[in-house]
Amino acid sequence: MKNVKDTILTQYAASPNLRNLIETFNTSMDMSEFTEEFLTAIWDVSTATGYGLDVWGKIVGVSRLLNVRESATYFGFDEAFISASDDTPKPFDEAPFFEGVQLTSTVRLADDGYRKLIMAKAMANITDCSIPYLNKALYYLFGDQGDTFVAITGVMSMSYVFGFNLTPVEWAILLNSNAVAKPAGVSVSIMSLDFNNTFGFAEAEMQPFESGTFFPDSGIQNAEQLAA
Repeated sequence: MKNVKDTILTQYAASPNLRNLIETFNTSMDMSEFTEEFLTAIWDVSTATGYGLDVWGKIVGVSRLLNVRESATYFGFDEAFISASDDTPKPFDEAPFFEGVQLTSTVRLADDGYRKLIMAKAMANITDCSIPYLNKALYYLFGDQGDTFVAITGVMSMSYVFGFNLTPVEWAILLNSNAVAKPAGVSVSIMSLDFNNTFGFAEAEMQPFESGTFFPDSGIQNAEQLAA
């Protein structure tokens, strides 16, 4: 913003009334605060929230409403120590209490989940579906959670492999949103390698005897086909 003296004639520069009038106008019309808020809350998808993400969703073509599969892992007792699978009861500090059957599996995504869905769809809109590009996209979306990559599993078939447990929202994005890129005519599956439920030793941070099963029985904890 220019100095007040630069906006009026020199002979009026000492007029307190005129200077106060111009200073008040400049303060009222200052767009710097609005511009900063607009860039943060709407323009920059990495920091956008609420309405800003709704705008980005319309631009790339995805809704905030998504069918999310309900988690079947809840707090339980003796039987919780029998199996390491995800659909069996778990002991203290590992799973929540059962809250009843949900009336619908369609949920309104929170900002973090919706942002990931938006970025997945944006990348799918511009991808050439080559293996290097798909690997870059997976790393951008999930790289902070662990290893992830594309694996060629056969003739005209491939898998998106995740070396960590996916959240229910992430599973929904990958399987139910139609926002994930896939080459035309190629069968694509999603695999989550759950090493936390696999038998191993201390240095591997895996499960001890009677708590985990041998890989790959539980190593590929989840594998589902991506819709065509």
